[in-house]
Amino acid sequence: MKQLVSFLIPALLLMACGSRERISKDVFDQVNKSMEAKKLSDAQIIQEAMIWGDSISTEAQQLLMQNLHTKVNENGYAEALEFCNINAVPIIEELANTYGISIRRTSTRARNQANLPTADEVPLLEAYQYNVENNIKNESNIQAIAEGDVLLYTKAIVISSEFCLACHGVPTKDLEVDVLSKIDSLYPEDSARDFGLGDLRGIWSLEIPKKAVVNRL
Repeated sequence: MKQLVSFLIPALLLMACGSRERISKDVFDQVNKSMEAKKLSDAQIIQEAMIWGDSISTEAQQLLMQNLHTKVNENGYAEALEFCNINAVPIIEELANTYGISIRRTSTRARNQANLPTADEVPLLEAYQYNVENNIKNESNIQAIAEGDVLLYTKAIVISSEFCLACHGVPTKDLEVDVLSKIDSLYPEDSARDFGLGDLRGIWSLEIPKKAVVNRL
């Protein structure tokens, strides 16, 4: 830990004195004080963030799928699309607020253009896609962003069943006419179609404050 402290001092001296950097430095100091008090290593923090990210992303996926299955059973796929268009984001935002983190789904082939990837997410999506194309198992990933104050957790979203293809498959083959019409109406810039089983649909992307992870340990 003495080595960690001696490394941090010159690093902090190099930081600018603007307001944004000041906020980041304060958070950085708080996190490192907590790490010092609890004698935590970066490896322990990353491991806990991975466990937490796995749990939250699984909960988010289950919430969306449970609601989607219910709406499909009640009114069919076309009406379920209407439900997703209105309710998917609020469902995820409520979960994110519960845990005090950021949660979203992103893809280079997005249905909702608000879900296109950020600069941090693009190379991760490319890596996940490479793995799929080369039959390499995709694992959850953690990257440090925002000068180390935030841990970016990502996990692959894969087209795993015929249920997924009913809204994301090949038009005329997998998508019914009314479903395709509804997609075109709700999402005029949609590119989340023409998928097959096993294809990468996108990723879960969770921004987890490092301080929140330290507080869990």
